[in-house]
Amino acid sequence: MSLARIACRAQIGLDAPLVQVEVNLGSGLPMFCIVGLPEIVVKESKERVRAALLNSHFAFPAGRITVNLAPADLPKEGGRFDLPIALGILIASQQVKPCAQVWAGDAATEFYGELGLGGELRPTRGLLLAAAHASRHGHELIVPRASAHEALVAARTTVRAADHLLEVCAHVEGKEPLVPVAPLPAITSALLSERGVQGRCVSNGHEPPRAGGGTALDLCDVRGQLHAKRALVIAAAGEHSLLMVGPPGSGKSMLAQRLAGLLPPLTEPEALEVASIASVSACGFNASEFGQRPFRSPHHSASAPALVGGGCRARPGEISLAHRGVLFLDELPEFKKYVLEALREPLEAGVVSVSRAALQTQYPAAFQLIAAMNPCPCGRQGDPGGNCSCTPAEVQRYRSRISGPLLDRMDMHVEVPRVEVDEFNEAMDRGESSATAAARVVRARDIQLARQGACNARLADAHIDRVCAPDKEGRRILELSMKRLGFTARARQRILKLARTIADLGGEESITARHVSEAVTLRYLDRGPR
Repeated sequence: MSLARIACRAQIGLDAPLVQVEVNLGSGLPMFCIVGLPEIVVKESKERVRAALLNSHFAFPAGRITVNLAPADLPKEGGRFDLPIALGILIASQQVKPCAQVWAGDAATEFYGELGLGGELRPTRGLLLAAAHASRHGHELIVPRASAHEALVAARTTVRAADHLLEVCAHVEGKEPLVPVAPLPAITSALLSERGVQGRCVSNGHEPPRAGGGTALDLCDVRGQLHAKRALVIAAAGEHSLLMVGPPGSGKSMLAQRLAGLLPPLTEPEALEVASIASVSACGFNASEFGQRPFRSPHHSASAPALVGGGCRARPGEISLAHRGVLFLDELPEFKKYVLEALREPLEAGVVSVSRAALQTQYPAAFQLIAAMNPCPCGRQGDPGGNCSCTPAEVQRYRSRISGPLLDRMDMHVEVPRVEVDEFNEAMDRGESSATAAARVVRARDIQLARQGACNARLADAHIDRVCAPDKEGRRILELSMKRLGFTARARQRILKLARTIADLGGEESITARHVSEAVTLRYLDRGPR
């Protein structure tokens, strides 16, 4: 046999199209050619494959070797094609003769793995996506052992792992078949045991998330700030965005870090969606984080491509990595203005399209935006114990770094004042814990999902009049607020959604004047001079 075909998959955004690695051995001058839009890393596989075959005591065929990665018009990148190319050369040169009992067909088994020069199989990024797509077609996978756990998260078919090219060859020939890695139920239980499984939900039992040192993050650890805590619970219940304004050290970052512990558990499809995005990112997928809500906090020096996605390979950005989780932007005015403006469309749509000359892809971006800022450049404006030296013009210039359209898209902006000395008294009530608040959030979200199938923040404008209609007194307060405070039409819709969430938290069916009044108070920057 001078022609061999090995199945593999490319990775284009969140898609993993099937690729047939076709290897043909022909006569002529020695040449090793790879065609089919290979990137530089794929082209370099010629040298890795050559060294791996020789160091594994195989003969490297003389003559013309042509490797075609079909379909030819699909870009191919990464080291995942090393193993299929090497195996194709060995089968085409009849140094490896597939066993009929093992080799069920050209595409029945998919092979992945980067080769070391000695024939070792090294981990490959993005295998979770490939495993998910392969499972839909009932294909078996053979992957590097270091990537087996990632593949098992999404695979519903057999996954076999190997450490060396020789192990794969022995399996294909039927001499020493590779033992399937632990079945999916076992590996899923191992991955999720720390967070528990409730039906279709990947749950942490509402156990507070932990800081880097292992200390649990609980809402009651934040001293004072009852108004801000209330806003945080409302944000969690309705999936609303939140901007916190206050002096340094008032607890804005502490509050933001505790939001993930208030959110309901991910369902298994949501957890797989989050893991798929992580698997194609620059950092890759971490199996120990499977089922956890993402919490992303990029530095204010981040560029627009880093935030929304892009680069020459159209990688997902921070807003997609925060999908189904929290995106925290600290020191919001310090971000470049054009970077913040790039958030406007994803905030509304929940998806982001990344377009490059040779590639267009779309990533989900249903993130919950939490931002924090100081009230002025020095941070002491309005602080009774501070001595603000900023002029009104400086304050206006500082706050104008956040455009009106972006601010209007934020559901809530609340003041977080300095914590008073009395709040550190142990006898003071610290408020409810994260577990108690999370239970209320789950009940409120269950009401929303049963009523309209989505969180209140995701309500379409066409449904607001039906779902969020206030009573007569509530409507009067809303109309009066619009006239006196100059709310825009978008702000009005967001106030109604907030009022609906506040009513859901209280288990009340109708929206009253009390709910509308509280929603209006949660628009701090609309009630004061900018």
